[in-house]
Amino acid sequence: MRNLIIVDDEKNIRNGLSMMIEREFPNQYQIRMAAQGQEALDMFRKDPAEVVITDIRMPVMDGITLIESLAGLAGTTEVKPVLIILSGYDDFEYAKAAIRYQVKEYLLKPIRRDELFTALRKTEETLQWQADIHQRMASGETYLQQLQAHALKELLEQPRDTAIDLEAASRAIGFEQYVKPFRVAAIKYKYEDGNTMNKEELKQLIDCVMETSEERNGGNCFDSSGRLVLIGRSERWCADLAEKFKEREMDGLFIGISEEGTRMEHIRKGYDQALKALGYTFVHPNVKQASYQELHEQLNMYPIPEDHLRRLGNMLGTDREREIKLLLLEIFHIPDMPHVDVSYLEQVSTRINEQILDEVFRMYGESMVEVLKLYRKVGTMDNHRHFHAYFRNLEHLLLSVNEYVKSIRSAHSEHSEMKAAVTYMEANYHKPLNMAMVSNHVSLNYSYFSEAFKAHTGENFVLYLKKLRISRAKELLHSSNLKLADIGKQVGFENMKQFSRVFKELEGISPHEYRLKVYSDAGNR
Repeated sequence: MRNLIIVDDEKNIRNGLSMMIEREFPNQYQIRMAAQGQEALDMFRKDPAEVVITDIRMPVMDGITLIESLAGLAGTTEVKPVLIILSGYDDFEYAKAAIRYQVKEYLLKPIRRDELFTALRKTEETLQWQADIHQRMASGETYLQQLQAHALKELLEQPRDTAIDLEAASRAIGFEQYVKPFRVAAIKYKYEDGNTMNKEELKQLIDCVMETSEERNGGNCFDSSGRLVLIGRSERWCADLAEKFKEREMDGLFIGISEEGTRMEHIRKGYDQALKALGYTFVHPNVKQASYQELHEQLNMYPIPEDHLRRLGNMLGTDREREIKLLLLEIFHIPDMPHVDVSYLEQVSTRINEQILDEVFRMYGESMVEVLKLYRKVGTMDNHRHFHAYFRNLEHLLLSVNEYVKSIRSAHSEHSEMKAAVTYMEANYHKPLNMAMVSNHVSLNYSYFSEAFKAHTGENFVLYLKKLRISRAKELLHSSNLKLADIGKQVGFENMKQFSRVFKELEGISPHEYRLKVYSDAGNR
């Protein structure tokens, strides 16, 4: 049974999470609860937990400070907890900031069961992997390689403003064994549909090629995005690797290569260069291998087009489909695409998600089921093999969202117009009234008004007007001694004959019989 700590200043949320977890994972977790970070930290020091689920905003000690404190305990306890954070919509920036402390998952409030359970299952995979690493002591060399790969991954993904103990990091990754000068290569395999090759499969395929290579001394690891990072190999080796995959008719291998480095401090710089070069292959469909040395001077980094993004968001739900397409081309600088820095594309993609699409989904939510399915595919550029596929899907998504928002606004508009039509009829039913007059009053096409009116009221215009007039006539038959002909004229009928015919059509009896019934009922009371 694993130890789990839930940290949230709202008691109902703590209890709700605990009950959901216990029902879905019976007898799997020993759950403790804390109302704020300091209480949870004290709990952890006395009895470490393998999983910590924490809110961000709390009194005394918030979630970010708690995560920092738990990171500071690294090495002082045997247990390194897997961290899951909870955040409200407005806390999303805090949630992203917490990722630097190796938070595994973040969940937006209100918490959805399926997302919570998925996060816990991923957590279990991480814990199992950690346990396996510690148990595989039989092969000292394999265990050492795994430790070095883990240390290399942590080194590469440390924030660039973080000071590094180079001597300690060098020992941890086995830097003295690296071939020098070295290059850093970032490698991924993307299928045509944008899915990424399984890490284990990719590693096995590359190991087959490495067995014939003379340059085996160097570091390797998978980064958090599933890219394989190789250090200490020449550019020629990468070309051989690409050729081997091509011989197997596997054309989804993409490689970004850094400039040469010789010292420990060049590793992180080389990793950044390799990622930038790998991004270049994303922009150019025909490029499988890119060297940073050959391309970095060609790339243009543009300022984020805030005005264009705002205009794009404002256009959704309008009849400006062509303008949306043209604006999207400008935003991504499509005419200059061979020279656009991929980091610019990534930033713009993120802004579109956060400023435009997230706002639409916040307003309309889960009602956009089909559009949401497409959104999950388009949501990140990494879901695509090449930029042109991402751009095509993003354009399709935005146009789909445009049509959806337009239909929602149209429905609201139609509802408002039909309400105005009914109100006008209720105020003017006694006048010579017809559908042309009412449709003109609400400024709608005659034929369209006919269909919309029936959809709104459930009845056609003529029948609705008849019922409205007869309803008012019945009120007068109850409350006045007016002559029947006068009542008919007062509610809008041209003559007594028409009044009697319509009244009997709807009520089954004549106006005279109805008045007698009213008097009879009154006398029997």
